[in-house]
Formats: sequence, structure tokens, C-alpha cells
Amino acid sequence: MKLLIDECLSIKLVEDARQRGNPESSHVVWLGKSGWKDWELKNFIIEGDWTFVTRNSVDFRGSRHNPGASGQFAKIELHAGLICLNGPVGMARDLQIELFNRALDEIDRDPFLVNQVLEVTFPDTAREIEILRYKLPKE
Repeated sequence: MKLLIDECLSIKLVEDARQRGNPESSHVVWLGKSGWKDWELKNFIIEGDWTFVTRNSVDFRGSRHNPGASGQFAKIELHAGLICLNGPVGMARDLQIELFNRALDEIDRDPFLVNQVLEVTFPDTAREIEILRYKLPKE
């Protein structure tokens, strides 16, 4: 799986992805795409067959309560997958790494992410980390 890590996330995630068997993984900054608008990045992601990892979930999947109604992936008929790491504003690097490793654990269990979103969320309360997987676009 080719994971592309968004510029809002630590480059350490690329190292973790590569160590966990995804050697083609990269970071938006490393590919010279820093500062690109979401719609420009969307085209690059789709054309490159990347599975995109971001914390800007709303920008790419739309509202959590109605995913696919808006967002950059709303009208994409075929994509390699979207991984959303949801946490507090200013999410610390350690939490990014923890959420991402939970996502990698889920991918180890079921690697098929084509036309799917995998959301890993650190809730505002003291509950467990939530993992949710669903189809996008909806069938």
C-alpha cells in the first residue's frame, strides 16, 4: 500500500509505515507539494494511486455525520482509500503516532481500503480510541 502522509502530520508516520511493510509511503512535503490546496492535492492523490492519511477529515470526507455529501473525496468514483486521524486541535506527535499505528493494525487485519475511509478517533472523553470503516462513495 502506498500511503501519502499529509503535511499537517509528522514525518515520523512515514517511517512507521515503511517499517510496517509499506515501503512506497511518503510525505506531502517530501514530494514538493507543501502548501498545495486540497483540490490540487486530491488530483495528485488519485492520479498517483495513493492512500491518503490526514487529520483534515472534514476537508476530504465532509461532515462526520454525513460523509461523502461534501469534501474532496465526495465525487471520486475510485480511490485507494482515505485514513482520517481525528484528535484535538494541535494534536501532539505522540498521539498522531498512536492513532496511525492503530490504523496500521486495522490495515494488517483487513488491507482492502479501495473506496473506503478508515477513521481513527481519539474521543474528547476518556473512552477508548474509536475505529470506524465505511465505504465512500456510498453505494
